[in-house]
Amino acid sequence: MRTIHRDIVSALLLSKDGKLLQGRKDSSKGGVYADCWHIPGGGIDAGEEKVYALIREVREETGIDVSAYPIELVDDQGGGMGEKTLKDTGETVLCEMKFFVYRVVLGDQNAEDVGVSLNDDLVEYAWTDLAELNRLKLTPPSVELFKRLGYLPGPVS
Repeated sequence: MRTIHRDIVSALLLSKDGKLLQGRKDSSKGGVYADCWHIPGGGIDAGEEKVYALIREVREETGIDVSAYPIELVDDQGGGMGEKTLKDTGETVLCEMKFFVYRVVLGDQNAEDVGVSLNDDLVEYAWTDLAELNRLKLTPPSVELFKRLGYLPGPVS
C-alpha cells in the first residue's frame, strides 16, 4: 500500500459556555478515523497558508465562519497514521499526518446558539463539555492532544 504525507489543520472550537465542537464522519466513505469523534479540520492545499486552510476546512465541515475570531496555534506536536480512500481516484492509501491544532473561542455564542451546518465529511456533531471527553470514542491523535493540553488525564505516550 502506498503511503502519502499530509499536513492537517484542526480547530478546537470552543463556545462561550466552554463546550468543544466535535464531529464524526460517515464510516462508509473510507475516511481516516471515521468511527471516532474528532475536532473539525482537514488537509492543507498546495500553497495554502495554514490559517486560511483552517478557516476553509471549518467552514466546509461545520458551516461556521471563524475568520472574525482570534485563531491561536496551540499544538503542532501531533501526528497519526490511518488508511484513507482518496476521493479523486478511489485508491486506498496509508496516510501519515502531521497535525497543526488551533484554538478558536466563539466568545459571543453559547453552544446552543451556534449555527452548525454539516456539509462535507461530517455526518454528526456534538458540543462536548471538556470533562466528558473521556466518555467518547476519540481518535488516537485526539487522545494524545487532549492529554498534552490537560483535557484528559494520564501520561502522553
